[in-house]
Amino acid sequence: MNDHVKELVCISASVAGHCRPCFQYHFKKAREFGVPVEDIKQAIAIAKEISAAGDKHIVEFAQNITEKFDRP
Repeated sequence: MNDHVKELVCISASVAGHCRPCFQYHFKKAREFGVPVEDIKQAIAIAKEISAAGDKHIVEFAQNITEKFDRP
């Protein structure tokens, strides 16, 4: 994997993992490697979708588990 792709993956992981210091570090490294801002924006958008899907699914999962205790 080249440095360009690695930093885009790390940026996505940083956003999905809600880690500001990680994002700042990998954003800076990506720019140093010449990664275009448009590519970084796409990596952020992908992470946003992944994070939102995970948030939705864990909420549904937790609700399903707790609903079992509401039944007599």
